[in-house]
Amino acid sequence: MRNPTSSSSFSFATAAAQQQKRQPTAPVPLSEFGREMQAGLARRPRRISPKYFYDAAGSQLFDRICELPEYYPTRTELRILGECAGEIAGQIGPGAEIVEFGAGSLTKVRLLLDALESPRRYLPIDISGEHLEAAAERLKADYPQLAVQPIAADYTMPLVLPAPLPGAGKRVGFFPGSTIGNFEPDEALAFLQLAARMLRGGGLLIGVDLVKDPDRLHAAYNDAQGVTAAFNLNLLRRANAELDTDFDIDGFAHAAFYNAPKQRIEMHLVSRRDQAVSLNGERFGFVEGETIHTEYSHKFTVEGLRALAVKAGFRPLAVWTDPERLFSVHWLAA
Repeated sequence: MRNPTSSSSFSFATAAAQQQKRQPTAPVPLSEFGREMQAGLARRPRRISPKYFYDAAGSQLFDRICELPEYYPTRTELRILGECAGEIAGQIGPGAEIVEFGAGSLTKVRLLLDALESPRRYLPIDISGEHLEAAAERLKADYPQLAVQPIAADYTMPLVLPAPLPGAGKRVGFFPGSTIGNFEPDEALAFLQLAARMLRGGGLLIGVDLVKDPDRLHAAYNDAQGVTAAFNLNLLRRANAELDTDFDIDGFAHAAFYNAPKQRIEMHLVSRRDQAVSLNGERFGFVEGETIHTEYSHKFTVEGLRALAVKAGFRPLAVWTDPERLFSVHWLAA
């Protein structure tokens, strides 16, 4: 990282002085996204949280990813939820309030709502407020007897949920899509501990991707149509639009690979050449081949996930998998 105002180069110093004359002396306030992007570009290795993938465009691209032939997790989890919905509903019980973390398009929860006995309320939480509101309106139209209360928030942070409705059954968390795999191991434990406190007396229904053939994993994150690449690169487009950065989108490439010793997919944006990017008065230099790490997708064994749940304060009960054991859905009592 090099700050033009402290550079020994006359041209950089002159440019900075001219820029200072054009701009207010007060620093430009940054959004949470801006602060995290600035911090992520300053660190080595560089990284940014995958939660910032999900602006409106990113959410739409992820919906397309879920429909790709190579991307097995979504259709496999949907199959498990559909085939085992009755058993799952039996574990949850009547009158439940469902809290979905990272709700997205609210597709999978429909299978759950159709199977449950008189669910009372649905509280979808997602960082992409615009996308969430649109999906919630569609759900309200299809389930007029269900109280639907969307919450635009970062579900990884402590938040206060509305008080349970009078006479409601269990408060149940729903965390599909193996999103737990996006966390570092200590972050996954912290989230599960947070969820266990929030859902005390109820439980968590969580979808978890399983360890499998690396070739199948590679194909799922490097699809032939390039949708995952567009999803990854959209993060830079979002930064340009919202933070006034000057990323050259064509100057970066999508890269995803399976790290077998750590049992995780790693996703990066790779600089194709030497270049620099500006954010809030700072210049961040990249050399050819340098990356911004954008996502982990950890894979689990069934027993590994159950052990993590116990450590977080849950009591693992039922688990459902598909015949190929590609994916698993767990019921964890809080």
